[in-house]
Amino acid sequence: MPNTPSTPADIYRIRVAVPVHLYDCFDYTLTAEQYRQAEVGARVAVSFGRQNLVGIIVEKLTADTPIDPRFKLKAITELLDDQALLDQKILSLLTWSAQYYQFPVGEVFQSALPTFLRQGKPYNLLARMWKVLDLHAEDKLTRSEKQQQAYKVLKLHPQGTTENILNLAGIETATLKALEKKAVVQCILEHQDFRPQPVTLAQMPLTANEDQKKAIQQVLKAQKKYQAFLLDGLTGSGKTEVYLQIMQEVLKQGKQVLVLVPEIGLTPQTISRFQSRFHGNIVLLHSGLNDSKRLQAWQAAQTGKASIILGTRSAIYTPLPNLGLIILDEEHDLSFKQQEGFRYHARDVAMYRAHLENCPIILGSATPSIDSYALVEMGKMTRLELNQRAGAAVMPKIHLIDLKIAQKQNGISQSLIDEIQKRLDRKEQVLVFLNRRGYAPVLICESCAWQAKCPHCDANFTVHRQPYQHLHCHHCGSIHRLPEQCPQCNHSELKPIGLGTAQVEENLQQLFPHFDVIRVDRDSTSRVGSWQKIYDKIQKSEPVVLLGTQMLAKGHHFPYVTLVAILDIDSGLLSVDFRATERTAQLIVQVAGRAGRGERKGEVYLQTLRPDHPLLNTLIDKDYRHFARQTLKERQAALLPPFRYAALIRCESKSQEQNQEFLQQHAQALRQASENLIDVWGPIPAPMERKAGRYQAHMVLLSQDRARLHFYIRGWWQNMLHQKPSAMKLTLDIDPQELS
Repeated sequence: MPNTPSTPADIYRIRVAVPVHLYDCFDYTLTAEQYRQAEVGARVAVSFGRQNLVGIIVEKLTADTPIDPRFKLKAITELLDDQALLDQKILSLLTWSAQYYQFPVGEVFQSALPTFLRQGKPYNLLARMWKVLDLHAEDKLTRSEKQQQAYKVLKLHPQGTTENILNLAGIETATLKALEKKAVVQCILEHQDFRPQPVTLAQMPLTANEDQKKAIQQVLKAQKKYQAFLLDGLTGSGKTEVYLQIMQEVLKQGKQVLVLVPEIGLTPQTISRFQSRFHGNIVLLHSGLNDSKRLQAWQAAQTGKASIILGTRSAIYTPLPNLGLIILDEEHDLSFKQQEGFRYHARDVAMYRAHLENCPIILGSATPSIDSYALVEMGKMTRLELNQRAGAAVMPKIHLIDLKIAQKQNGISQSLIDEIQKRLDRKEQVLVFLNRRGYAPVLICESCAWQAKCPHCDANFTVHRQPYQHLHCHHCGSIHRLPEQCPQCNHSELKPIGLGTAQVEENLQQLFPHFDVIRVDRDSTSRVGSWQKIYDKIQKSEPVVLLGTQMLAKGHHFPYVTLVAILDIDSGLLSVDFRATERTAQLIVQVAGRAGRGERKGEVYLQTLRPDHPLLNTLIDKDYRHFARQTLKERQAALLPPFRYAALIRCESKSQEQNQEFLQQHAQALRQASENLIDVWGPIPAPMERKAGRYQAHMVLLSQDRARLHFYIRGWWQNMLHQKPSAMKLTLDIDPQELS
């Protein structure tokens, strides 16, 4: 018999999402007093097996809810919050995400919390306030420009200001601590004020052109309702100005705006644009923040204090009480897809969130994804075009250089060297693009042709010369010393083959000794603040050669770059992945778009061994939109995504035979269960069959009916997980973006 509230033997229960790799939520008991205080969306400390964990309450159960006989009921350890941290809309979004991406619900819920809250630390942390102590300390700071600048800013706030605001102004915490040691400033811990702050204009908007006006008006008509817009604008066409003018109207209504960008590297320039336009509380949310700053930013967003929230993909799960607009900039970028663990796509989650919040969403790009173009064709998204560059800027002309016949110096054609010299002599800037970091991709013996291969992967070692000479595998991360002689024939002449950014940097410094060469890749920007320093230097109108990987292709505004040189794009034309041509086309157009964004005309030179490749000629003779329309037709004819829905099973173990046998058995079971309504490709070895000492195999599942695909996968996938050998790793990737 069910218990009634009047009996002392009542069992009060809650259902908790516990951060374990299991697909269930779990029931816990608590006292009557705790039950009254418990809020759905609040945290609770629980015991799970031998672990003490922090979970999220997802439901307060009634007395007549059946008790699951599979699990022994335990009492909670402690209620951690007296109010919900996650509101009902975020709980719905997280639940949907767990179901759609078929990932353990407790781990999905944890992704919505900053690290400190996952660890069970208190919600109300004190804010660090900084205040000037000595109003006449200029003489103490003559040796440090940073300290002088921080001191000047703090003097503008006689009552003190928060560390978060100072950091946003470019003042580092280390600088503040140095001033504190000199007794120039003091740090005070105070309770944070979470009251929303009004937003005012700091700078008048620019005059919008006709295309921009139409886009702004269409989005503003959709305020307070769900509608998805694709802002398809040429590089340099003023997409950010469209965002800012729409944001201005949304912020006037007291609403919050969530802006997602693909990379941390884009946040400094984006935050700078927002701060120069708006006076208000703007917060950053990305993995580069320390835990304390991330919690403070998250709290400002969750309480409604912050009006503009700028973040990378994980910010999509931030609770926002007054959300009025979502903007996803560079929507085509692969960085929006999480590639490890919980493999969600922030673009798709953002669209579902906008639907839940009943607000518009803008996806912006100069090279929209083929998936987004398909949604426009299906009437699920409205396309807005920006067809002219802002101001007097015009699109750059692309020239192909045939490497088979060109005279070269260290991998750079002579004609390109001459063009670079011309631009530098005119005091202009040049961007050289090579999507391959390190010194050289191959180390080879000139005597016996031995190559330095990673012992754990089916891949060559990359040669690095900084911070010391070594071999580095970019797939498993292993590092080895550079051999002094060939291990196969003992020959001492080992030669690096091919170009990496570090070697090109050396070559460019030799070719142009009177000009700075600035390298931008993961190696050169690994230190905190290093990318900001590089970016500040580029913004000065001094002649420099800017060299880098695809970090430079993502929406940056370099007004003084008039020449873009693409050294090697051919590998993207040969990939087995059906999306490779799309990614290559996007990369070429995005990199090319860095040229000619200011007053001077820009040009692009692309070195290739395949100057007759159809993709290159389509981009030169026509444009990306023509390429996209053509690609859509090809995908439709081949019944490839987005015209069919896909899921990718990745299987990893110490034996390829074990992988193949296990996947083959379950492929057959799925075919039978679905009566062949699910198309199963594979199993086949992965493009890189061995990685980190383990063998990889793939299996792709396809269906024209998304609901049918998910229905058949659900039980089948759970069955696979229960039957897999303990040493085997299985992952399920819904809507995969890469087949590697």
